[in-house]
Amino acid sequence: MDPQKLNELDLSEAGNWPRPAKAVAIVLVCAAVAAAGYWFDLRHQIDTLNQARTQEASLKQQFTIKQAKAANLKVYKRQMAQIEETFEVMLHQLPGRTEVADLLVDITQTGLSAGLTFELFKPQQEAPKTFYAELPIQIRVRGHYHEFGKFISGIAALPRIVTVDDIRITPVENDSEGTLVMELTAYTYRYLEPGERPQEERS
Repeated sequence: MDPQKLNELDLSEAGNWPRPAKAVAIVLVCAAVAAAGYWFDLRHQIDTLNQARTQEASLKQQFTIKQAKAANLKVYKRQMAQIEETFEVMLHQLPGRTEVADLLVDITQTGLSAGLTFELFKPQQEAPKTFYAELPIQIRVRGHYHEFGKFISGIAALPRIVTVDDIRITPVENDSEGTLVMELTAYTYRYLEPGERPQEERS
């Protein structure tokens, strides 16, 4: 179709246009409608669809994680039961108030049985923690290396929990028999009844 004739077309007489002109006009109108539909409606739907796909991927990931946890729930419960059982065993290794004196005697007897001579055995002030109290004991004994080793091994073998820290060994001056002095701090632990626990733990 001649471009000059296109300029001569009148919109008020569109029904009388030649077929090629009508075809071009229809294509242009359809393109404009499609573009307007995309801009005002379809574009927002595409954005919503993309957001839904992103959310779907996130939900799938969350589902996979929760499914794995659910599958391992029995294992977690079994592990928790084992932890509680171990905690209960350790709790029973903490002496009560009436047993602390006996434990102190056991530590002393362990040292004497190893052949050591006690120069100092001084329990310090009890320090409350969460559900237990820590009782430090300053100890100074005289003896030889193998006796020290026997003493430490004997403490480790006690049925109650006793730990040893700050060990210092020094030779005795002017001693021809190689006698040594060992200083250490032993820690025993006592279970606290609920009423004895620090205020912040009870609240």
